[in-house]
Amino acid sequence: MLSACGNGQKDLEAWVTEVKARPPAPIEPIPQMKQYESFTYDAAGRRDPFASIQPSRQASNSGIKPDLNRNKEPLEEFPLDGLRMVGTVDTKGKVFALIKAPDGVVHRVTVKNHMGQNYGEIVSISEAEVGLMELVADGFGGWIQRPASLTLAEQKQ
Repeated sequence: MLSACGNGQKDLEAWVTEVKARPPAPIEPIPQMKQYESFTYDAAGRRDPFASIQPSRQASNSGIKPDLNRNKEPLEEFPLDGLRMVGTVDTKGKVFALIKAPDGVVHRVTVKNHMGQNYGEIVSISEAEVGLMELVADGFGGWIQRPASLTLAEQKQ
């Protein structure tokens, strides 16, 4: 049996005719455009937004700088906060500090030895403390001296 569209389209044709006969929906009028007001940016007399707010500092010219040609000592490969003072030894009037490195090795140091990663030079040794003077970059191409110390570590029971 074959089926297809036949003469049953009269109701469809009537609906299409009815829709075409309807008046079109009203179209809203085009809104009025406001006149564009241009803005002129005038930066004369104002601060340059790309310039630093803080006044520029000259590079420190203190003459202080680390000696990069000297051989590094074993304790200079460790940060200062990783080192522990575990004691002192007095041999014939010369005082040595005993410093334990993070790798567990105990090193004997004296005044003028170096330790820590900031070019720290030992300036004093007492029974309870090792005093150092570190050289730290000042951020302006120079170096500043900063005092630091290691105190005697308490024994763990």
